[in-house]
Amino acid sequence: MLASLVGTTIEFYDFYVYATAAVLVFPHLFFPKGDETTALLGSFAAFGAAMLARPLGAIVFGHLGDRHGRKATLVGALLTMGIATFLIGCLPIYDSVGWLATALLVVLRLAQGFALGGEWSGAALVATENAPPGKRAVFGTFPQLGAPLGFILANGLFLIIAALLPSTDPSRPSDAFLDWGWRIPFLFSAVMVIIGLWIRLSLVESKAFEKTKSRGLVEKMPLAAAFRTHWRELLLGTFYMLATYVLFYLMTTFSLSFGRAATTAPVPGLGYSYTSFVLMMIVGVVFFGIFTMLSGPWADRWGRRKTLIAVTLGIIVFGFLWVPMLSAGFIGVMAWLILGFSLMGMTFGPMGALLPELFPASVRYTGSGVSYNVSSILGAALAPFVAVALWSEGAGSPFWVGVYLSGMAVLTLIALLLGSETKNVDIER
Repeated sequence: MLASLVGTTIEFYDFYVYATAAVLVFPHLFFPKGDETTALLGSFAAFGAAMLARPLGAIVFGHLGDRHGRKATLVGALLTMGIATFLIGCLPIYDSVGWLATALLVVLRLAQGFALGGEWSGAALVATENAPPGKRAVFGTFPQLGAPLGFILANGLFLIIAALLPSTDPSRPSDAFLDWGWRIPFLFSAVMVIIGLWIRLSLVESKAFEKTKSRGLVEKMPLAAAFRTHWRELLLGTFYMLATYVLFYLMTTFSLSFGRAATTAPVPGLGYSYTSFVLMMIVGVVFFGIFTMLSGPWADRWGRRKTLIAVTLGIIVFGFLWVPMLSAGFIGVMAWLILGFSLMGMTFGPMGALLPELFPASVRYTGSGVSYNVSSILGAALAPFVAVALWSEGAGSPFWVGVYLSGMAVLTLIALLLGSETKNVDIER
Protein backbone atom coordinates (compact mmCIF):
# COMPACT_ATOMS: atom_id res chain seq x y z
CA MET A 1 0.00 0.00 0.00
CA LEU A 2 2.79 2.42 0.94
CA ALA A 3 4.86 1.62 -2.16
CA SER A 4 1.88 2.11 -4.47
CA LEU A 5 0.91 5.37 -2.72
CA VAL A 6 4.41 6.90 -2.70
CA GLY A 7 5.12 5.94 -6.32
CA THR A 8 1.92 7.37 -7.76
CA THR A 9 2.24 10.49 -5.58
CA ILE A 10 5.63 11.18 -7.17
CA GLU A 11 4.39 10.38 -10.67
CA PHE A 12 1.33 12.62 -10.28
CA TYR A 13 3.46 15.35 -8.70
CA ASP A 14 5.60 15.33 -11.83
CA PHE A 15 2.51 15.34 -14.02
CA TYR A 16 0.83 18.19 -12.12
CA VAL A 17 3.98 20.31 -12.09
CA TYR A 18 3.75 20.27 -15.87
CA ALA A 19 -0.02 20.86 -15.85
CA THR A 20 0.36 23.94 -13.64
CA ALA A 21 3.26 25.28 -15.70
CA ALA A 22 1.20 24.68 -18.88
CA VAL A 23 -1.24 27.32 -17.64
CA LEU A 24 1.05 29.61 -15.69
CA VAL A 25 4.44 29.61 -17.44
CA PHE A 26 4.75 27.78 -20.76
CA PRO A 27 2.48 30.08 -22.83
CA HIS A 28 4.89 32.94 -21.94
CA LEU A 29 8.16 31.05 -22.42
CA PHE A 30 7.83 28.31 -25.04
CA PHE A 31 5.58 29.89 -27.69
CA PRO A 32 5.77 33.06 -29.83
CA LYS A 33 4.46 36.21 -28.17
CA GLY A 34 1.16 37.50 -29.53
CA ASP A 35 -2.32 36.08 -29.10
CA GLU A 36 -2.59 34.79 -25.51
CA THR A 37 -5.42 32.37 -26.32
CA THR A 38 -3.40 30.81 -29.14
CA ALA A 39 -0.38 30.42 -26.85
CA LEU A 40 -2.55 28.81 -24.18
CA LEU A 41 -4.06 26.41 -26.71
CA GLY A 42 -0.55 25.55 -27.92
CA SER A 43 0.54 24.89 -24.35
CA PHE A 44 -2.48 22.65 -23.81
CA ALA A 45 -1.71 20.82 -27.06
CA ALA A 46 1.78 20.05 -25.71
CA PHE A 47 0.12 19.02 -22.44
CA GLY A 48 -2.21 16.70 -24.31
CA ALA A 49 0.65 15.17 -26.30
CA ALA A 50 1.60 13.14 -23.22
CA MET A 51 -1.76 11.40 -23.39
CA LEU A 52 -0.87 10.09 -26.84
CA ALA A 53 2.29 8.51 -25.40
CA ARG A 54 0.51 6.91 -22.45
CA PRO A 55 -0.97 3.95 -24.37
CA LEU A 56 2.47 3.21 -25.79
CA GLY A 57 3.88 3.28 -22.27
CA ALA A 58 1.07 0.98 -21.14
CA ILE A 59 1.96 -1.48 -23.91
CA VAL A 60 5.73 -1.47 -23.26
CA PHE A 61 5.59 -1.49 -19.47
CA GLY A 62 2.58 -3.81 -19.53
CA HIS A 63 4.54 -6.30 -21.63
CA LEU A 64 7.44 -6.15 -19.18
CA GLY A 65 5.16 -6.33 -16.16
CA ASP A 66 3.22 -9.35 -17.42
CA ARG A 67 6.38 -11.08 -18.62
CA HIS A 68 8.92 -10.27 -15.90
CA GLY A 69 6.98 -9.02 -12.89
CA ARG A 70 5.57 -5.85 -11.40
CA LYS A 71 8.50 -4.70 -9.23
CA ALA A 72 11.26 -4.03 -11.81
CA THR A 73 8.76 -2.50 -14.20
CA LEU A 74 7.57 0.01 -11.62
CA VAL A 75 11.16 1.05 -10.90
CA GLY A 76 11.69 1.70 -14.62
CA ALA A 77 8.51 3.79 -14.89
CA LEU A 78 9.50 5.94 -11.91
CA LEU A 79 12.99 6.58 -13.29
CA THR A 80 11.65 7.54 -16.71
CA MET A 81 9.21 10.06 -15.25
CA GLY A 82 11.75 11.54 -12.86
CA ILE A 83 14.46 12.05 -15.47
CA ALA A 84 12.04 13.65 -17.96
CA THR A 85 10.64 16.03 -15.34
CA PHE A 86 14.11 17.06 -14.15
CA LEU A 87 15.23 17.79 -17.72
CA ILE A 88 12.19 20.03 -18.35
CA GLY A 89 13.56 22.21 -15.57
CA CYS A 90 16.81 22.56 -17.56
CA LEU A 91 15.30 23.55 -20.94
CA PRO A 92 16.14 26.73 -22.85
CA ILE A 93 13.17 28.94 -23.72
CA TYR A 94 11.70 30.12 -27.05
CA ASP A 95 13.48 33.48 -26.99
CA SER A 96 16.83 31.64 -26.83
CA VAL A 97 16.49 28.81 -29.37
CA GLY A 98 13.11 29.34 -31.04
CA TRP A 99 10.96 26.36 -31.92
CA LEU A 100 13.67 23.96 -30.73
CA ALA A 101 12.64 24.84 -27.17
CA THR A 102 9.03 23.94 -27.96
CA ALA A 103 10.10 20.69 -29.64
CA LEU A 104 12.24 19.65 -26.66
CA LEU A 105 9.37 20.46 -24.30
CA VAL A 106 7.03 18.22 -26.31
CA VAL A 107 9.60 15.37 -26.42
CA LEU A 108 10.04 15.42 -22.65
CA ARG A 109 6.28 15.72 -22.20
CA LEU A 110 5.91 12.57 -24.32
CA ALA A 111 8.43 10.85 -22.04
CA GLN A 112 6.33 11.85 -19.02
CA GLY A 113 3.24 10.37 -20.62
CA PHE A 114 5.13 7.20 -21.58
CA ALA A 115 6.20 6.75 -17.95
CA LEU A 116 2.77 7.41 -16.46
CA GLY A 117 1.33 4.91 -18.93
CA GLY A 118 3.26 2.18 -17.14
CA GLU A 119 3.05 3.54 -13.61
CA TRP A 120 -0.61 3.51 -12.74
CA SER A 121 -1.51 -0.06 -13.69
CA GLY A 122 1.59 -1.47 -11.99
CA ALA A 123 0.87 0.42 -8.78
CA ALA A 124 -2.78 -0.66 -8.84
CA LEU A 125 -1.72 -4.28 -9.32
CA VAL A 126 0.77 -4.14 -6.46
CA ALA A 127 -2.04 -2.91 -4.19
CA THR A 128 -4.93 -5.10 -5.35
CA GLU A 129 -3.04 -8.35 -5.98
CA ASN A 130 -1.73 -8.27 -2.41
CA ALA A 131 -5.05 -7.22 -0.81
CA PRO A 132 -6.85 -9.50 1.66
CA PRO A 133 -10.24 -10.91 0.58
CA GLY A 134 -13.03 -8.36 0.57
CA LYS A 135 -10.61 -5.40 0.79
CA ARG A 136 -9.42 -5.00 -2.80
CA ALA A 137 -11.24 -1.71 -3.41
CA VAL A 138 -9.87 -0.28 -0.15
CA PHE A 139 -6.32 -1.30 -1.09
CA GLY A 140 -6.92 -0.07 -4.64
CA THR A 141 -7.63 3.47 -3.41
CA PHE A 142 -4.04 3.91 -2.19
CA PRO A 143 -2.45 4.34 -5.63
CA GLN A 144 -5.41 6.62 -6.45
CA LEU A 145 -4.55 8.84 -3.49
CA GLY A 146 -1.35 9.73 -5.32
CA ALA A 147 -3.40 12.07 -7.53
CA PRO A 148 -4.67 14.46 -4.83
CA LEU A 149 -1.43 14.26 -2.85
CA GLY A 150 0.65 14.94 -5.96
CA PHE A 151 -1.60 17.89 -6.81
CA ILE A 152 -1.22 19.43 -3.36
CA LEU A 153 2.58 18.97 -3.36
CA ALA A 154 3.04 20.38 -6.87
CA ASN A 155 0.74 23.36 -6.48
CA GLY A 156 1.85 23.99 -2.91
CA LEU A 157 5.44 24.32 -4.09
CA PHE A 158 4.40 26.64 -6.92
CA LEU A 159 2.48 28.76 -4.41
CA ILE A 160 5.48 29.06 -2.11
CA ILE A 161 7.72 30.13 -4.99
CA ALA A 162 5.11 32.60 -6.27
CA ALA A 163 4.86 34.08 -2.76
CA LEU A 164 8.63 34.46 -2.54
CA LEU A 165 8.74 36.00 -6.05
CA PRO A 166 5.56 38.12 -6.03
CA SER A 167 4.04 39.71 -9.10
CA THR A 168 2.40 43.12 -9.33
CA ASP A 169 0.17 41.83 -12.14
CA PRO A 170 -2.33 39.19 -10.86
CA SER A 171 -2.79 37.77 -14.38
CA ARG A 172 0.94 37.18 -14.95
CA PRO A 173 3.81 35.72 -12.87
CA SER A 174 6.71 37.97 -11.89
CA ASP A 175 9.77 38.31 -14.13
CA ALA A 176 11.90 36.43 -11.58
CA PHE A 177 9.37 33.60 -11.54
CA LEU A 178 9.42 33.40 -15.33
CA ASP A 179 13.22 33.69 -15.46
CA TRP A 180 14.12 30.91 -13.03
CA GLY A 181 11.54 30.34 -10.27
CA TRP A 182 9.36 28.02 -12.35
CA ARG A 183 12.28 25.57 -12.75
CA ILE A 184 12.50 24.72 -9.04
CA PRO A 185 9.49 22.31 -8.88
CA PHE A 186 10.83 20.41 -11.89
CA LEU A 187 14.35 20.11 -10.46
CA PHE A 188 12.97 19.11 -7.05
CA SER A 189 11.54 16.01 -8.72
CA ALA A 190 15.00 14.41 -8.46
CA VAL A 191 14.76 14.38 -4.64
CA MET A 192 11.32 12.76 -4.71
CA VAL A 193 12.40 10.11 -7.20
CA ILE A 194 15.30 9.05 -4.97
CA ILE A 195 12.85 8.56 -2.08
CA GLY A 196 10.46 6.64 -4.35
CA LEU A 197 13.19 4.34 -5.64
CA TRP A 198 14.30 3.52 -2.10
CA ILE A 199 10.74 2.39 -1.29
CA ARG A 200 10.10 0.65 -4.62
CA LEU A 201 13.29 -1.44 -4.42
CA SER A 202 12.04 -2.99 -1.16
CA LEU A 203 8.86 -4.33 -2.80
CA VAL A 204 8.06 -8.03 -2.97
CA GLU A 205 6.52 -9.50 -6.12
CA SER A 206 2.75 -10.04 -6.13
CA LYS A 207 1.33 -13.49 -5.40
CA ALA A 208 -0.83 -13.43 -8.51
CA PHE A 209 2.19 -12.99 -10.80
CA GLU A 210 4.25 -15.58 -8.94
CA LYS A 211 1.44 -18.14 -9.31
CA THR A 212 1.05 -17.32 -13.00
CA LYS A 213 4.79 -17.81 -13.47
CA SER A 214 4.94 -21.07 -11.49
CA ARG A 215 2.04 -22.51 -13.50
CA GLY A 216 3.74 -21.68 -16.79
CA LEU A 217 0.94 -19.32 -17.84
CA VAL A 218 3.05 -16.25 -18.63
CA GLU A 219 2.04 -14.93 -22.06
CA LYS A 220 4.77 -14.37 -24.67
CA MET A 221 2.78 -11.50 -26.18
CA PRO A 222 0.44 -10.11 -23.50
CA LEU A 223 -0.96 -7.37 -25.75
CA ALA A 224 -1.99 -9.81 -28.49
CA ALA A 225 -3.48 -12.16 -25.90
CA ALA A 226 -5.43 -9.33 -24.28
CA PHE A 227 -6.93 -8.18 -27.58
CA ARG A 228 -7.64 -11.75 -28.68
CA THR A 229 -9.41 -12.97 -25.54
CA HIS A 230 -10.45 -9.82 -23.65
CA TRP A 231 -11.28 -7.21 -26.30
CA ARG A 232 -14.68 -6.56 -24.68
CA GLU A 233 -13.07 -5.83 -21.29
CA LEU A 234 -10.55 -3.51 -22.97
CA LEU A 235 -13.37 -1.57 -24.58
CA LEU A 236 -15.49 -1.40 -21.43
CA GLY A 237 -12.53 -0.38 -19.28
CA THR A 238 -11.72 2.46 -21.67
CA PHE A 239 -15.21 3.91 -21.40
CA TYR A 240 -15.42 3.25 -17.64
CA MET A 241 -12.59 5.77 -17.26
CA LEU A 242 -13.86 8.37 -19.74
CA ALA A 243 -15.97 10.54 -17.40
CA THR A 244 -13.26 10.27 -14.74
CA TYR A 245 -10.61 11.64 -17.09
CA VAL A 246 -12.72 14.47 -18.45
CA LEU A 247 -13.78 15.57 -14.96
CA PHE A 248 -10.20 15.20 -13.70
CA TYR A 249 -8.64 17.56 -16.22
CA LEU A 250 -11.50 20.05 -16.31
CA MET A 251 -11.26 20.47 -12.55
CA THR A 252 -7.47 20.76 -12.46
CA THR A 253 -6.15 22.22 -15.71
CA PHE A 254 -9.05 24.05 -17.36
CA SER A 255 -10.39 25.44 -14.09
CA LEU A 256 -7.04 27.15 -13.38
CA SER A 257 -7.24 28.97 -16.71
CA PHE A 258 -10.90 29.85 -16.25
CA GLY A 259 -10.46 30.96 -12.64
CA ARG A 260 -7.48 33.24 -13.40
CA ALA A 261 -8.81 34.85 -16.59
CA ALA A 262 -9.79 38.49 -16.04
CA THR A 263 -13.49 39.35 -16.12
CA THR A 264 -12.68 42.01 -18.73
CA ALA A 265 -10.57 39.73 -20.96
CA PRO A 266 -11.67 38.98 -24.57
CA VAL A 267 -12.70 35.56 -23.25
CA PRO A 268 -13.69 36.45 -19.68
CA GLY A 269 -13.20 34.22 -16.67
CA LEU A 270 -13.65 34.50 -12.92
CA GLY A 271 -10.91 37.07 -12.33
CA TYR A 272 -9.16 35.48 -9.34
CA SER A 273 -5.45 35.87 -8.71
CA TYR A 274 -3.28 32.80 -9.18
CA THR A 275 -2.61 32.43 -5.44
CA SER A 276 -6.25 32.83 -4.43
CA PHE A 277 -7.61 30.37 -6.95
CA VAL A 278 -4.98 27.70 -6.33
CA LEU A 279 -5.67 27.88 -2.59
CA MET A 280 -9.36 27.40 -3.39
CA MET A 281 -8.47 24.43 -5.60
CA ILE A 282 -6.36 22.86 -2.86
CA VAL A 283 -9.39 22.98 -0.55
CA GLY A 284 -11.33 21.13 -3.24
CA VAL A 285 -8.53 18.60 -3.68
CA VAL A 286 -8.67 17.80 0.05
CA PHE A 287 -12.23 16.60 -0.61
CA PHE A 288 -10.87 14.69 -3.61
CA GLY A 289 -8.61 12.75 -1.23
CA ILE A 290 -11.31 12.23 1.41
CA PHE A 291 -13.84 10.84 -1.05
CA THR A 292 -11.20 8.70 -2.77
CA MET A 293 -10.68 6.97 0.59
CA LEU A 294 -14.41 6.71 1.29
CA SER A 295 -15.13 5.23 -2.14
CA GLY A 296 -13.08 2.10 -1.38
CA PRO A 297 -15.25 0.80 1.48
CA TRP A 298 -18.38 1.74 -0.50
CA ALA A 299 -17.20 -0.20 -3.55
CA ASP A 300 -16.29 -3.22 -1.39
CA ARG A 301 -19.69 -3.12 0.30
CA TRP A 302 -22.05 -2.29 -2.57
CA GLY A 303 -19.93 -3.36 -5.52
CA ARG A 304 -17.92 -1.37 -8.04
CA ARG A 305 -20.66 -1.17 -10.64
CA LYS A 306 -23.47 0.13 -8.39
CA THR A 307 -21.17 2.68 -6.77
CA LEU A 308 -19.91 4.01 -10.09
CA ILE A 309 -23.36 4.14 -11.71
CA ALA A 310 -24.58 6.36 -8.86
CA VAL A 311 -21.49 8.60 -9.06
CA THR A 312 -21.68 8.89 -12.85
CA LEU A 313 -25.30 10.02 -12.62
CA GLY A 314 -24.06 12.66 -10.19
CA ILE A 315 -21.42 13.81 -12.72
CA ILE A 316 -24.09 14.15 -15.43
CA VAL A 317 -26.15 16.40 -13.16
CA PHE A 318 -23.05 18.34 -12.08
CA GLY A 319 -22.28 19.26 -15.70
CA PHE A 320 -25.57 21.16 -15.94
CA LEU A 321 -24.91 23.06 -12.69
CA TRP A 322 -21.78 24.86 -13.88
CA VAL A 323 -23.42 28.16 -14.85
CA PRO A 324 -25.64 28.64 -11.76
CA MET A 325 -22.83 27.64 -9.38
CA LEU A 326 -20.10 29.70 -11.06
CA SER A 327 -22.44 32.71 -11.21
CA ALA A 328 -22.99 32.69 -7.45
CA GLY A 329 -19.81 34.47 -6.40
CA PHE A 330 -17.12 33.08 -4.10
CA ILE A 331 -19.49 30.68 -2.30
CA GLY A 332 -20.76 29.26 -5.59
CA VAL A 333 -17.25 28.82 -7.02
CA MET A 334 -16.05 27.17 -3.82
CA ALA A 335 -19.07 24.85 -3.81
CA TRP A 336 -18.36 24.02 -7.48
CA LEU A 337 -14.77 23.08 -6.68
CA ILE A 338 -15.71 20.99 -3.64
CA LEU A 339 -18.51 19.16 -5.43
CA GLY A 340 -16.45 18.55 -8.57
CA PHE A 341 -13.45 17.21 -6.67
CA SER A 342 -15.66 15.12 -4.38
CA LEU A 343 -17.23 13.45 -7.42
CA MET A 344 -13.72 13.01 -8.77
CA GLY A 345 -12.68 11.08 -5.67
CA MET A 346 -15.78 8.91 -5.79
CA THR A 347 -15.29 7.95 -9.44
CA PHE A 348 -11.48 7.65 -9.38
CA GLY A 349 -11.15 5.59 -6.18
CA PRO A 350 -12.90 2.35 -7.30
CA MET A 351 -10.97 2.28 -10.61
CA GLY A 352 -7.89 1.01 -8.76
CA ALA A 353 -9.72 -2.26 -8.19
CA LEU A 354 -12.21 -2.34 -11.07
CA LEU A 355 -9.82 -2.17 -14.04
CA PRO A 356 -7.38 -4.86 -12.75
CA GLU A 357 -10.33 -7.13 -11.92
CA LEU A 358 -11.44 -7.13 -15.55
CA PHE A 359 -8.40 -9.21 -16.61
CA PRO A 360 -6.64 -12.45 -15.60
CA ALA A 361 -3.18 -12.17 -14.04
CA SER A 362 -1.37 -13.17 -17.25
CA VAL A 363 -2.52 -10.02 -19.11
CA ARG A 364 -3.60 -7.82 -16.20
CA TYR A 365 -0.79 -5.27 -16.35
CA THR A 366 -1.28 -4.83 -20.09
CA GLY A 367 -5.07 -4.96 -20.11
CA SER A 368 -5.70 -2.54 -17.25
CA GLY A 369 -2.94 -0.20 -18.48
CA VAL A 370 -4.20 -0.07 -22.06
CA SER A 371 -7.79 0.62 -20.95
CA TYR A 372 -6.71 3.30 -18.50
CA ASN A 373 -4.41 5.04 -20.95
CA VAL A 374 -6.39 4.79 -24.19
CA SER A 375 -9.13 6.52 -22.24
CA SER A 376 -6.62 9.28 -21.50
CA ILE A 377 -6.58 10.12 -25.23
CA LEU A 378 -10.36 10.28 -25.47
CA GLY A 379 -10.68 12.16 -22.19
CA ALA A 380 -7.60 13.89 -20.78
CA ALA A 381 -5.82 14.72 -24.05
CA LEU A 382 -8.86 16.42 -25.52
CA ALA A 383 -10.58 17.80 -22.42
CA PRO A 384 -8.53 20.98 -21.75
CA PHE A 385 -8.29 21.78 -25.48
CA VAL A 386 -12.02 21.21 -26.14
CA ALA A 387 -12.90 23.12 -22.97
CA VAL A 388 -10.91 26.21 -24.00
CA ALA A 389 -12.51 26.12 -27.46
CA LEU A 390 -16.03 25.80 -25.99
CA TRP A 391 -15.25 28.53 -23.45
CA SER A 392 -14.16 30.83 -26.30
CA GLU A 393 -17.21 29.97 -28.40
CA GLY A 394 -19.43 30.69 -25.43
CA ALA A 395 -17.87 34.16 -25.07
CA GLY A 396 -16.72 33.32 -21.55
CA SER A 397 -19.71 31.24 -20.46
CA PRO A 398 -18.80 27.74 -19.15
CA PHE A 399 -22.22 26.34 -20.13
CA TRP A 400 -21.00 24.25 -23.08
CA VAL A 401 -18.02 23.01 -21.11
CA GLY A 402 -20.42 21.59 -18.52
CA VAL A 403 -22.56 20.04 -21.26
CA TYR A 404 -19.41 18.42 -22.70
CA LEU A 405 -18.68 16.85 -19.28
CA SER A 406 -22.24 15.53 -19.00
CA GLY A 407 -22.07 14.06 -22.51
CA MET A 408 -18.88 12.15 -21.73
CA ALA A 409 -20.43 10.91 -18.48
CA VAL A 410 -23.39 9.53 -20.43
CA LEU A 411 -20.96 7.36 -22.44
CA THR A 412 -19.44 6.07 -19.21
CA LEU A 413 -22.90 5.32 -17.82
CA ILE A 414 -23.76 3.25 -20.91
CA ALA A 415 -20.54 1.23 -20.48
CA LEU A 416 -21.29 0.60 -16.80
CA LEU A 417 -24.81 -0.58 -17.65
CA LEU A 418 -23.38 -2.98 -20.26
CA GLY A 419 -20.69 -4.30 -17.91
CA SER A 420 -20.92 -6.70 -14.99
CA GLU A 421 -19.86 -6.65 -11.34
CA THR A 422 -16.24 -7.66 -10.60
CA LYS A 423 -16.30 -7.52 -6.80
CA ASN A 424 -16.12 -11.29 -6.34
CA VAL A 425 -13.74 -12.33 -9.12
CA ASP A 426 -10.68 -14.41 -8.22
CA ILE A 427 -7.72 -11.99 -8.44
CA GLU A 428 -5.26 -14.90 -8.82
CA ARG A 429 -7.06 -16.45 -11.78
